[in-house]
Amino acid sequence: MPAETLQIPTADGQADAFAAFPDDDRKHPGVLLYPDAFGLRPELEKKARELAGHGYYVLVPNLYYRHGPAPVITLPEHIGEDVRPAVIARLMPLLEQHTTERILRDADAYLGFLTEVGTGPVAVTGYCIGGALALRTAAANPGRVAAVAGFHPGFLVTDAPDSPHRLVAGLTAEVHLGLSENDMSAEALGELTRALDAAGVSHTTEIYPGTVHGFTMSDTDAFDAAGERRHRDRLLALLDRTLVAG
Repeated sequence: MPAETLQIPTADGQADAFAAFPDDDRKHPGVLLYPDAFGLRPELEKKARELAGHGYYVLVPNLYYRHGPAPVITLPEHIGEDVRPAVIARLMPLLEQHTTERILRDADAYLGFLTEVGTGPVAVTGYCIGGALALRTAAANPGRVAAVAGFHPGFLVTDAPDSPHRLVAGLTAEVHLGLSENDMSAEALGELTRALDAAGVSHTTEIYPGTVHGFTMSDTDAFDAAGERRHRDRLLALLDRTLVAG
């Protein structure tokens, strides 16, 4: 599957990104894939290649491009629980600087790129913090985004005035959320579901049995093969409904 590292012009500079796409000369529907907090790395490149194999042009941006090209810190080949706290501690200051304003400025550049190289509206998906970025991107870009998915998402329901769950009134995209058993409290999930229902958003939310946060990532101790397959099946079905059939 063809792939390349690109430089996407943004309002704040040049964002490096990984792109994977079918091996032909035709245009294909675009998918913006936000990584988890660990960022762009071989695990995310693998996911992009898998999606591209199903007929999509997939773009995975480096969330931390303002601090340098990916990976902005040295990551172990396997992010086990013994090293995870230290890795998160190094990345947290960068993540905290990735404000809503920055997220949406970057999203505008990524969606613009995918619109040029692809066909029609795009889908946005994400993992962990990427799920929140996906929801924010879709809510801020009605008409440009046909589908949004988040897997083991984080920070969807917070006390912040601009918490993602408070923004769903702007959604026109279909939503799928695949949660682990420890991603959200029952109260938070109920609040999110009520917000989506009140906004009239077409959505599905599932808790994947026997999984923990991070279950799709084979380079972590959280990986669950059955959960990863289920997430892939759900994502492909969503893309088929909204980007291909739709």
